Amino acid sequence: MRNVAGRDTVLLDEELLRREADNRAYMLRLTRENLMRNYLLEAGLWGNASLDLHMHGGWESPTCALRGHFTGHYLSASAMIYQATGNMEIKGKADAMVDDLARCQAEHGDGWAGSIPEKYLDWIARGKPVWAPHYTVHKTLMGLVDMARLAGNQQALAVADCWGEWFDHWTEQFTREQMDDILDVETGGMLEVWAELLAMTGKERYRRLLQRYDRPRLFDELLAGRDPLSNMHANTTIPEVLGCARAYEVTGEERYRRIAEAYWRCAVIDRPAYATGGQTCGEVWSPRDGVSTRLGRKAQEHCTVYNMMRLADFLFRWTKDVRYADYIERNLFNGIMAQGYYRHRGTNGYVPEHPETGLIAYFLPMCGGDHKGWGTETTDFYCCHGTLVQANAAHNRYIYYQDGQDVYVCLFLDSDVHLTVGGKQVTIRQRIDRQTGSFHLASDSAGKQSIGAVTSKVPHNPEELRVVFEVDAPEEVEMRLHIRMPYWAGEGESRFALQEQTVWHGRSLVTVTLPQRLWSEPLAGDPSRVAFLYGPVVLAGLVDAETTLHVPADHPEQALRRANEREWGMWMNEFLTVTEERAIRFLPLYEVGYEPYAVYFRVAEK
Repeated sequence: MRNVAGRDTVLLDEELLRREADNRAYMLRLTRENLMRNYLLEAGLWGNASLDLHMHGGWESPTCALRGHFTGHYLSASAMIYQATGNMEIKGKADAMVDDLARCQAEHGDGWAGSIPEKYLDWIARGKPVWAPHYTVHKTLMGLVDMARLAGNQQALAVADCWGEWFDHWTEQFTREQMDDILDVETGGMLEVWAELLAMTGKERYRRLLQRYDRPRLFDELLAGRDPLSNMHANTTIPEVLGCARAYEVTGEERYRRIAEAYWRCAVIDRPAYATGGQTCGEVWSPRDGVSTRLGRKAQEHCTVYNMMRLADFLFRWTKDVRYADYIERNLFNGIMAQGYYRHRGTNGYVPEHPETGLIAYFLPMCGGDHKGWGTETTDFYCCHGTLVQANAAHNRYIYYQDGQDVYVCLFLDSDVHLTVGGKQVTIRQRIDRQTGSFHLASDSAGKQSIGAVTSKVPHNPEELRVVFEVDAPEEVEMRLHIRMPYWAGEGESRFALQEQTVWHGRSLVTVTLPQRLWSEPLAGDPSRVAFLYGPVVLAGLVDAETTLHVPADHPEQALRRANEREWGMWMNEFLTVTEERAIRFLPLYEVGYEPYAVYFRVAEK
């Protein structure tokens, strides 16, 4: 089964398009000079006598051992944007950066093209501490691979392939035991790079590198059904398992698939998560008995959210198990959207206390009364800064999947998808019917609106999600359309509903109406604390300390009622408590910027 992305799926959801646009604009503001500085310095090609005051800081500082990692993320994100939109401005900039890398590689003369010295790898081989050189190099290699794979840049493939030869020669000197010791220092997704290069070149050296970068100390534990993850640094291991997933697809070796499935079972099925769908506190996996003792300010690292969504995508394509689509949806709304590209919804005449935008929140605090910490554009560049630009490069991923005549709708987002089914063209247009009766979205939008019955028939939020699918098949075609019926609609577990119509010709309409409810979810390991959700979206209460709510024992969600239900032609998801002397305001977590908030509330009998 394939993920239908690229230009076959056209995203129309306004909020996600806004985030894509903010992401693209941010990437274009960053200069090629600064992005390539560390590579040119390492190759002796930097011509300036001094470093200017505008150079990148944080993890991209020339004094940081991880310098250059973000540039690799940047190349991958550029390739994703080009694949999804055909944007030539971002591609042209990335192509020029690839050319810079080729010049650096030629200057080194031995195949190396990194932003750090080769000796960093020799240091870890002999046990000398240095901060994750494989992680740093992987980002650049993956950026080159993505530029070749998604953006058609053959120079990028040539640079990556030449660099792969360097790694083949470097690793042949080590025994299995020595290589295992090397792999105990964070390797990032090196395994995935070798799998991709094997698929793209067919060269035998990448089979050797797959074997050498295999990590039995972790993988054998997973295959044995043991738990090697509790208190283990999460984002060290997720990219390694993503490498296994891709290696399975390229080589067909079942062991790789079993490792990926065992990792998911150990990390997700056997390990409760926060209501957001995310995990980790202080970057490590929580223990299997729950996250109740892990409500810290360094919860839910953004990198883990992005990479676990990627793993869910692999597993869904292999199995068609709806639970992977559930996972992607919950982490999109409450992770990717909650931790990146915040924008304040302004009010005329109102001067906000805090900045009106937020770039990237490395962590998502889970302790009551804390707030998100937003990174800056040029002075941080931590790991999540890199996954930010990739996660928001193209939000048309994960909506539609196809397996021959079977088409799966996994996410409910305004979009068009263009398919070839049985050799015939089919277009599916998905639109959310918001039942507002108006498209008047702001005080500065066009005021024209027609008089209709919707505004009187639906005077309040309809508390349902109505999705209309228009299927356009110019020729008669047999197609099975599966639409996800999500758990949050009140049916218990999610499932895919196969539509009765299987032969399509001309224009057909399918309407799906899903109850959208306010509900509560107890904290794993401590049922006296609950989080509140509306559909798949976590609601955050704006409080400055740990807070107890006095609520009905069986239905804590009855403590909340709608507030500020509508603005112009939009239904709003804002709520107030009605059981407390001083009401608490609840917003979707992804709409919270700098305010102190809580996800979990202790509940006591009213």
